[in-house]
Amino acid sequence: MKIAIINGTNHKGSTYHITHQLVDKLDGEVKEFFLPRDFNEFCLGCTNCFIKDKELCPHRTKLKPIEEALLEADLIILESPVYVYHSTGQMKALLDHFGYMWMAHRPEEAMFKKQAVVISTAAGAGMKSCMKDMTDSLFFWGVAKTYQYGVAVRATSYDGISEKLKNKIDKKTTKIANRIKKKNGKVKPGFKTKAFFFIMHLLEKNGWNQADVDYWKEKGWTGKARPWKTK
Repeated sequence: MKIAIINGTNHKGSTYHITHQLVDKLDGEVKEFFLPRDFNEFCLGCTNCFIKDKELCPHRTKLKPIEEALLEADLIILESPVYVYHSTGQMKALLDHFGYMWMAHRPEEAMFKKQAVVISTAAGAGMKSCMKDMTDSLFFWGVAKTYQYGVAVRATSYDGISEKLKNKIDKKTTKIANRIKKKNGKVKPGFKTKAFFFIMHLLEKNGWNQADVDYWKEKGWTGKARPWKTK
């Protein structure tokens, strides 16, 4: 199993440790990125990726290795501690650069056969809204199955987490790992993803953005072809 991890901060705190506890139970081949160390750019709003081609993004050189890892992976893990009830700014800045990969534009076929995990921690609250920041992108990329794990650790470091809570975290990560392994290579999108794709399929037949229209027609998606079906 190939695993791509994007850490929402350079800091190896509670979220990082819980992520790696899960990964250790999967025994996969890991490619890992830290933000902002491995990507520290803000989207400029130039729209080149939407209107023309993703290769024209001014930050493409830095972005490409991360995109390649996401496309090669069987499992994508996005993790972020809660910053003011949301994901870190650097996580949001990275995800902004993948807007062209949403189903409304030019989704990647490989995404519809992947699993993903979103992990978030906070001393108190905010995990739900933090995870939504990341889960939204995974859904609109077309990722077939996404698991979420948010936990209030009641501490500012992993060492400060109580043993009782660490045992609960261990059980939860084991449960998620077992589900991932069971579905690896066999996962398919659910009804919500298929329904949204169908709406986009109708819109892209005569869409406003020629780059998107050409892409969908080339894939055969304006017809009967679907990215989650074997050709």
